[in-house]
Amino acid sequence: MFEKILIANRGEIALRIQRACREMGIRTVVVYSEADTEAKYVKLADESVCIGPPPATASYLNIPSIISAAEVTDAEAIHPGYGFLSENADFAEKVERSGFVFIGPRPENIRLMGDKVSAKQAMTKAGVPTVPGSAGALPEDAQEIVRVARKIGYPVIIKAAGGGGGRGMRVVHTEAALLNAVTMTRAEAQAAFASAAVYLEKYLEHPRHVEIQVLADAHKNVVYLGERDCSLQRRHQKVIEEAPAPDLPAKLREKMGERCAEACRKIGYRGAGTFEFLYEEGEFYFIEMNTRIQVEHPVTEMITGVDLVQEQIHIAAGEKLRLRQKDVHLRGHAIECRINAEDPYRFTPSPGKITSYHPPGGPGIRVDSHVYQGYSVPPNYDSMIGKVIAYGANRDQAIGRMRVALSEMVVEGIQTNIPLHREMLNDIRFLRGGVSIHYLEQKLALEQKKKK
Repeated sequence: MFEKILIANRGEIALRIQRACREMGIRTVVVYSEADTEAKYVKLADESVCIGPPPATASYLNIPSIISAAEVTDAEAIHPGYGFLSENADFAEKVERSGFVFIGPRPENIRLMGDKVSAKQAMTKAGVPTVPGSAGALPEDAQEIVRVARKIGYPVIIKAAGGGGGRGMRVVHTEAALLNAVTMTRAEAQAAFASAAVYLEKYLEHPRHVEIQVLADAHKNVVYLGERDCSLQRRHQKVIEEAPAPDLPAKLREKMGERCAEACRKIGYRGAGTFEFLYEEGEFYFIEMNTRIQVEHPVTEMITGVDLVQEQIHIAAGEKLRLRQKDVHLRGHAIECRINAEDPYRFTPSPGKITSYHPPGGPGIRVDSHVYQGYSVPPNYDSMIGKVIAYGANRDQAIGRMRVALSEMVVEGIQTNIPLHREMLNDIRFLRGGVSIHYLEQKLALEQKKKK
């Protein structure tokens, strides 16, 4: 087992990894930008290294600075968390070439799954169902593009092959709008991902977003740990997540879990990973695989009792998985609300000093957050300041506990999206379970229309 791990991230996930390491008796090195000097995890770290000014490009995305910090502190492994460099195959490669262990998949797995076209092709080969679409990146020939779209059937969605985070996507409802939309999406893809490659998929009208968590070691042992429903989204960004997914048949969960596990074996996957699907009318359609720990991993931890971050570390150290599929049991229900420093309805960021902070507590409540009273939320990064997770014996109890938790939570000095979460936890459609990925945006648009 490692004696010292460098955490190449910030915010709540840096603190989450730090806690997992401390529990295992592993010393931690935290890297931080000048904007994060006063962060809680920096103060709690065994060692900390400032790696640059506030802009992420000069600090958290600065590969030479991160590797230098590992060298000067004699760290043995680097945990990338999520976001930033966590799914950057070049970073994983450079970490390993520099003599450190990358706590994550092999670079070739990150590359394979990072390109949406090659990922889809790999899943098709592995028997995982995919959304009907183009066989690969779209050609330059306009007539061929039109032919492919006709075969798929409208509406279609154009996606950047190297995309993510909801960028590089465009829905097309008619043939007349197709070619112009392809041109625009290619330009966006080139600007955002340095690749103009785009592909077409059938646009599903009312799908849910259901994802399956897996753990795989370097010895071809794989387990799946149930699924999460992350359908409550805005602009492809998740807002509320829950596990297990409401009204998902147990046999279907097992069937899809086994297919995901088999896919991991076929591609030689190692580490924690998440298979993301669109789920509509009892059918699963693979959209992408995230080759890292997810923001929403706590809901899976709550219903399985498995510490996913610690398992990542054990796997990276070369150990065999410590559990088998028969050891995985789903108990109860968990819901997570992402707490963001932003206007709850206009979604404009709200950085600044937190003048008053009171996290909730009580049975079944977990708060993953790096903020405290007097902490200043910097304007340079993602607006998420924490997550509230509620666990109950069933979905109704988890929702009831979350309502109480959000009624207790106090964050003053900045705006947060807590009012939106409170509203959604009383929304009739959400309470029924199984809303589509379009539901929240449609609801917000309707409310905006009423105000006008």
